[in-house]
Amino acid sequence: RKASHRTKPTPHPQPGVGGVDTRKGLHVTAVVDCHDRVLGTRSFGTTRHGYRLMLAWMRSFGDLRRIGIASTGSYGAGLLGYMQAAGIEVLEVTAPDRHDRRRRGKSDDVDAESAAHAAFAERRTVTPRRRDGMVESLRVLNVSRKTAVQARRIALQMIQNTIVCAPDRLRDPLRNMTRMQLIRTLAVWRPDLTAYREVEEADRIALKSLARRYLELPDEIADLDTMIEAIVTGPVPERIARPSIGSNSAAQLLLTAGDNPERLKSEASFAALCGVSAVPASSGKTMRHRLNRGGDRAANSALHIIAIGRLRLDPKTRE
Repeated sequence: RKASHRTKPTPHPQPGVGGVDTRKGLHVTAVVDCHDRVLGTRSFGTTRHGYRLMLAWMRSFGDLRRIGIASTGSYGAGLLGYMQAAGIEVLEVTAPDRHDRRRRGKSDDVDAESAAHAAFAERRTVTPRRRDGMVESLRVLNVSRKTAVQARRIALQMIQNTIVCAPDRLRDPLRNMTRMQLIRTLAVWRPDLTAYREVEEADRIALKSLARRYLELPDEIADLDTMIEAIVTGPVPERIARPSIGSNSAAQLLLTAGDNPERLKSEASFAALCGVSAVPASSGKTMRHRLNRGGDRAANSALHIIAIGRLRLDPKTRE
């Protein structure tokens, strides 16, 4: 009779793990329990209010151990910053399991659940780069510089293509000029802007516009180079002083390491991240290794440029 009046203890919520499949305007979220069973999925907007609702919903199932987020470098960047500011452990979920995708199919809910399963097991996950420090400023400036360099190259290509297709009377005087003679000549042209319906005048207008763009971009690139070099020489001035390590290569290696380089546990992990680690490729009695073909290819290129320069200038590297 005493047992019949005894109240059953209320079970405490079990710790859970979240997973997020990121999209431009909507994030799909899933939560799994301590046994890796899906508890629910829901969609939230990509605003701070949506992030707040998402965190409250995931915590409604119990203590939140960690979150796995896909694409923290693009659509998930805002969510990453919000969750890190809230003190939540965040893992970046890398490429999906192909076998699991073939078996289960693909949808936003399935991808969110896969991210939660990956974060629960801590497989196919990495520690994401932080985006709230000086290296993030360096990344933004570096992207702007790269696009300016590309725009300058494209402007020159368009000038050459336009001249090839231009009428003979316009093309003949420009045929034997050097590149800078051609650019300066085109930049001081004064075409009739009211006659843009005529082919020759339209070519003149286009060529002048492209030439002026080509001449203006070097100043923009130089300003960005000054800012990038000031950021790079701040944390690692001794690296820039070494032979054949320019500011652009050092900047790329800083970008690869991120604002939280402590996530790289050893020199070997950084080598794997840059795609310069040796990977076993043995079979049977054949024991061999091959070069890692993965990793950050921009960092791989920066290391290649440094190595080529040091082979010419540094005796220790040559040895």
